Formats: sequence, structure tokens, C-alpha cells
Amino acid sequence: MSLKNNMTQPITKWGEKPYHSLDYMLRERFGEKVYKVTLNGGMSCPNRDGRIGTHGCIFCSAGGSGDFAADAALSITDQIESQIAILSQKRPIHKYIAYFQAYTNTYAPVDYLEKIFTEAISHPKVVALSIGTRPDCLSPEIVELLSRLNSQKPVWVELGLQTIHESTARYIRRGYPLSCFHEAVTNLRREGIEVIVHTILGLPGESSEDILATMKYLNQMDIQGIKLQLLHVLHGTDLATDYRNGLFRTYEREEYLSLLIDCLEHLRPDIVIHRITGDGPKDLLIAPLWASRKREVLNLLHHRMKEGQHYQGKLYTI
Repeated sequence: MSLKNNMTQPITKWGEKPYHSLDYMLRERFGEKVYKVTLNGGMSCPNRDGRIGTHGCIFCSAGGSGDFAADAALSITDQIESQIAILSQKRPIHKYIAYFQAYTNTYAPVDYLEKIFTEAISHPKVVALSIGTRPDCLSPEIVELLSRLNSQKPVWVELGLQTIHESTARYIRRGYPLSCFHEAVTNLRREGIEVIVHTILGLPGESSEDILATMKYLNQMDIQGIKLQLLHVLHGTDLATDYRNGLFRTYEREEYLSLLIDCLEHLRPDIVIHRITGDGPKDLLIAPLWASRKREVLNLLHHRMKEGQHYQGKLYTI
């Protein structure tokens, strides 16, 4: 889909939304609505086991971003089947994405990764494999494995970048330089593997201009998707300690919506928006509490974008 840089052009819609939504892309690609089943491969993270650090990223809960993932004690097939059973009670669903979400999902021996990824991608109802990981956990052997799997069904790799700014990266204890991310994207794309990038909007110390700089950097990268995650302060994190000590504040809903629209307008129109705000576990969320009303936030965003003639790529320039 193309979108000309013309301020007088009518809003170009992707389905019912003024941005290139994941739901629209999946319907176009697979012919119907597709749901994710979130899986747990039982892996850790080099930012927790001592290789890089022991406390994880400053915002990361004990679940390692896998608070909604299935029970790691189950086999991969049983994890998939258990979630399919729950999801299919509400609606008829025929196709799923197997999403390895918890912790760093390429942080294991290649033979183990091949076993669990092959089990997931071989499930008859799974149409794609999505793997959340770190750019510094993608050895040539792992990339080669992902390339082979990608010849069977689509493989997406989700990379936790969060920000391009090194000072912020040090504060959040990301543990790798921007050059590592750049190299990972290059290596994955060389094999035709789709890349989805995780960003966080509202990290302490970052201005709106800093956040837009991250968006503009990603426009120049060969990425296929992005997650725009509102900063959540969760119980049990070091970020929560800084928040309680008054070292930063979180966005109010109105200013976040304005920033989100700005980000979407600056993003390349072909980039698929895999997440637009996020919803932290309600039993862990400290701030901002308005973020727990996700449907309300999304409805307001869509209303404002349509009312104000905003759309993804409107301010994008090459």
C-alpha cells in the first residue's frame, strides 16, 4: 500500500483504522482474523542470569514481559491447545500465531530452540511463528535455524529496542549498543525474516523530540512492524522505586494520545502497527492507571485521528 506525501490528500484507511494495524495485515495476508497464542519456552535472559546483569531491564516484571504467557511446565503443543480451548469458547477461530513471549526466546542451545520452534510451527492451526528476543542473542547458527523455519511458515522476530538513545539505554539497563540492533536487523533481513521492533514511549528523561527521533531512525531500517508501548510502572520493578521517589512522572492520557498520533504521523506507512498502547497486568500496574482502560483509550485515539484528519505516514518524509 502506498501513501503519497500530500497534506491535501484524504485519509487513507487500513480497514477501519487510520493506521496500518496488525489486524488489517493479518486479514489481508491470511484471509481472516488471526489470534496469538502466547508461549513460554522456559528460557531466562542474559540480563538476569549474570551474563550481562542480574536484575533485568529496569521496567521488567518478574514475568520477564511474559506475564500473559502459558505455563512453561506444559509441552509446547499442550500450551497451544490449552489457549486454543480458551479462545475458541468465545468465537470460531481457525488460525493462530505461535508467539514465544516470556524472557529471551533465543537464549538457549540451538538444538533446543529447533525442537520447540518446530513443534510450534508444525501445529496445523499455526500460520506463523513470532519470537520475542534480544538483538545480542541471535548467533549465526540461530539465524540459520530461523531461516530454515521461515521456509515452512512465516517467522517474525520481535526485538526489544525501546529507544535509540544510549543514555536512556544505560538507565533502563538494556545491555547492548544500538550497533548491535542494527546488525541483528541486517542479518535477519538478509534471510528474509520479518522484524518487529518494540519501543517504549515515556521512558524517564526522554522528550517528545527524543521519541520522534527513534521513530525516524526506524523509518530508515528495514523493519516490517513496530510495537508502540506506553511506559508502565509495575510492582516489583526498580522503575517502581524511582517512580515512588518522584524521579519521573508518567503521561496523562491526553498528552499520551497527542504523542501517539505524532508518532504515527511520522512513521512509514508500510510499517505494521502491532501494538498501539499495551496493557500491563492489572494486579501489577502502579501507573498510569488510566492505561488499564485499554478499549476506552483505543476508541478515543481512533476518534481523534479521524476527526483531526490524522493518519499514519502523513508527516513521513524520506
